[in-house]
Amino acid sequence: MDTLQQKLAAGRFVITAEITPPVSFDRADLSAKAAPLKGLADAVNVTDGAGARPHMGALAAAAILIQDGIEPILQLTCRDRNRIALQSDLMGAAALGIQNLLILRGDDPSAGDQPDAKGVFDLDARGLIETARKLRDDHELPGGRKVAGTAAFFLGAADAPIDPPPGWEPKGLAAKAAAGAQFAQTQFCMDPDVVARYTARLAGHGLGHLKLIVGIAPLRSAKSARWMREKLFGTIIPDATVARLEAAADPAAEGRAIAVDLIAALAANPGVAGVHIMAPNNDEAVPPVIRAARASIKRLSA
Repeated sequence: MDTLQQKLAAGRFVITAEITPPVSFDRADLSAKAAPLKGLADAVNVTDGAGARPHMGALAAAAILIQDGIEPILQLTCRDRNRIALQSDLMGAAALGIQNLLILRGDDPSAGDQPDAKGVFDLDARGLIETARKLRDDHELPGGRKVAGTAAFFLGAADAPIDPPPGWEPKGLAAKAAAGAQFAQTQFCMDPDVVARYTARLAGHGLGHLKLIVGIAPLRSAKSARWMREKLFGTIIPDATVARLEAAADPAAEGRAIAVDLIAALAANPGVAGVHIMAPNNDEAVPPVIRAARASIKRLSA
């Protein structure tokens, strides 16, 4: 089976999905969450303390997914560890065969269920991407010590598309690409016209090589769509989509149909390398959306 990196390099349109590891000591609970995505998603993100709440550790969870025959994307945040611990985790990830990394700042602890916890933030996301790239390419720690073995990291960054105004430049994403990011997964952006204008602007600023994987959701209702727009920073959901959900006799089914239509529209954009489906508390919607999309779009990888 080709890896995510190989599929993207070949120009195949990919679909990634996401799971939050369970609050559990039992690996079977993680495997049960991930099993419906096996053979469907091209890779599965494993979140790292999502919502600033503790879950089964992302590094261990990603290793379990590999054992279960699922290619993981390990999310690695700057919130909880200083640079020494992060460098150690990077070496551990390589030793476990984990290749795909999504480097994130991480939610602030004040947003979680233990708001008195102290955030570390010794590195920012750009700095951690650069650290991972240098470890991979130079086999050397910042202090000069050599690192034995090899790492095959495929480095990812987070992004939030916008409808770019005149004169806007993608400086943040450009800095992450310069640090070593090879792909980017984005916040929810469910307007293909906005994505088209955004990807055109990226290409105009020399970022056409960066593999952009656009975040989407199988929406459950107009109410949930409005909540996402109001509460999740950077989320773009058009009014027409909300109206379509509002008029539907079965909003959840309509939300899945909207997601499939959106995937088809995004697959037609050469600046979009794939979609990333996020469905918090709606995991059961993801497999049917992937199946329907793969049945209708030839560019999708198997």
